[in-house]
Order: sequence, then C-alpha cells, then structure tokens
Amino acid sequence: MDRSIEAIAATCGLIHDLGNPPFGHAGEDAIRAWFHEPEQATLMATLNDQQKRDFEIFEGNAQSLRLVARLQILADDKGLNLTFGTLSALMKYVASSHQADKHAINRALRKPGYFASENHIVEKIRCRTRTGSARHPISFLVEAADDIAYLPGDVEDAVKKGDLRWKELKELLDTAKSDSATKALDIQERILKAGRETLAGDLDGDIWASAFRTAAINVMVDGAFRVFEKRYEDIMQGNYLGSLLKDSDAADLADCLRNIAREHVYSTRSTLELELMGRRVIGDLMGVFWEGAQDMPPTGDPDTSTFAGKAAALISRNYRRVFQDSLDDGELPEEYYRLQLVTDYVCGMTDSFAKGMHAGLYNGT
Repeated sequence: MDRSIEAIAATCGLIHDLGNPPFGHAGEDAIRAWFHEPEQATLMATLNDQQKRDFEIFEGNAQSLRLVARLQILADDKGLNLTFGTLSALMKYVASSHQADKHAINRALRKPGYFASENHIVEKIRCRTRTGSARHPISFLVEAADDIAYLPGDVEDAVKKGDLRWKELKELLDTAKSDSATKALDIQERILKAGRETLAGDLDGDIWASAFRTAAINVMVDGAFRVFEKRYEDIMQGNYLGSLLKDSDAADLADCLRNIAREHVYSTRSTLELELMGRRVIGDLMGVFWEGAQDMPPTGDPDTSTFAGKAAALISRNYRRVFQDSLDDGELPEEYYRLQLVTDYVCGMTDSFAKGMHAGLYNGT
C-alpha cells in the first residue's frame, strides 16, 4: 500500500489547484461578485439553494474535482479516469455549497467541496471508498503539504523579488518569539555552514531565504507528521476534525509566516494592482461569454452570424460538449448548465490567456 498512498498523495498535490480561476483567490472573488450582480441574481431565482450557492460562493477546490472528474474528456465522460481513492483524497472540503459553514468546527465543512453537478460522482466516491461524509485520510497530508510548501515559499519569493530584505525577514521572525521559527533558523544555519565550523561571510539574501525555506519545511513536515501519527486512529475513523499543521508544535511558525506574508507580501503595490486588474478582466470576460452561453444551442455549433453566437463559438469545444451532454441528461435546470458553462470556460484560463483575450476583445490588440 505504501506506493499507492505515495502515488495518490503526489497526484493530489499536482492537481489540487487546477480548478482555481485566473488570478487565484482574487479570481474566485471576482466570479462570486459577478454572480451577486442583480442581473445574475434574477437569473438564478429558479434554482434551488445548492444550485444558487454553487455560484454565489464559488470555490476553486470544488472546480478542481469537476475538472478532473468531468471536464477533461479523453475517451469517455469520466474526466481523467482517476481512481476513486484519488478523487476522494483530492476533496479538501466535503460539504456541498448549501451546507458549507465558514465557522464550522470541522475544517472540512468550511468551504464547498463539490457542486450540484457532481452530486452523483461524490455519492459514488463515498460508496466505493467507504469514507462516507468524512475526509479521506490522505487529504490531511495533502492539505498540510500545500500549506508547508506555500508559506515559506511566499516569503522567499518576496526576498528574491526585493519586496522584503532577508535582514528584515529575520527581524520579523525574531520578534515573533516563535520556538519553531527559532528551530528553523538553527537548521538554516547548519545548512549554510555545510559541514564547516563557520558561515561564509558573503552570502546574499536570496541564499539565506532559500536555506530558510528548506529549514522551515523540515520543521513543519516533522510537526505535521507527528500529529498524523498521534491522531491516526481518529483520522481513520473519520473523527479528526482539525488540521495537521495547525495542531502541531510548528503551528506558531506557520502563523508567523502567514502574518508576515499578509503584511509584507500580499499587500505590495504590484500584488494589489494584479488583483484589481484580475477582477476587471474576469468580470468583463464573464459578461461576454454569458451572452454566448445564453445562445449556445443544445446540439451542434453556434450561429456565428450573431454577436452572441460569435462569443459562444469562442468557448472551448470541450466545454461546449460537456454542456450539451449535460443538457441532454437533464438532471439539473438548463439555466444552471448555462451559467456553469461560463465559469468552466473562464476557470480553465491561465492568467496570461485571460489577459490576452481581454486585451484582444476590449483593446483591439
């Protein structure tokens, strides 16, 4: 089983963010904002609570499941044909959109883990893996790995981009008086000594930051592993409701890095400008392609003699096929599928593709 566990965890690590729209969390916010506009709110009046919430609190994690289980068409309609174990472990959150509660004690219920369009897939996953409504044990490891990778990585990137000097970062770490941060700094020093008695005197900030990232990962991995080991029975029984990293003795290091990033990395001028641009880009693209989605025929290709038909024809043929197949199945309201077609297409874009398409449509370049 060891190799299977490793393969599932590694696969989930690679694909866990695929459902995020362009511009990451700022993109998620932009999509949610678009669905809260009066016109879209009126359109969703006929949908049930779960169907409406799928859009109003749109979540990239739920889109990741949809992407790999439904949207990536190979020879059939089963997406990438991943195993049930992999799909289960991919689900960081296990609530539907109308059951999610951001204040829930169980962290797995704080955000939507799947959309109404994947209800039947989730039922099958839970039956075959026998997890019920609990998180898959491997999902705890993937969640910890995600946090452990990005927290020190973001502050290292800030040093490399010049937004934060290593000496400033070191002072912030010292000021936090975190035991696990001190431990990471000790490991960092051993790394940089590389078996020598003393440190080289000409190391620049990038090298210090890179060594600290490695050391911080070491400390947080060790802490998360110990919690997994200690709470193993609860995890296997579906009774563990926490987070491996948050419940570990490395939690103070994780909190320290998160606070530093919030105050000194995510609030930089370049980041704020990118997020503002992303909101405008995504809002405009959602509007254009909604016109196309409204005009998308149940079968065949769009009529490109009309503006709406031209917009519809630009939507990926792959997503159009999924939309038309879903209409044919008729499990959910047609309006739901048309709205979802827009989010599927926009979410499938990269930052650069979205910016390029927006420039071409609005600036003529």
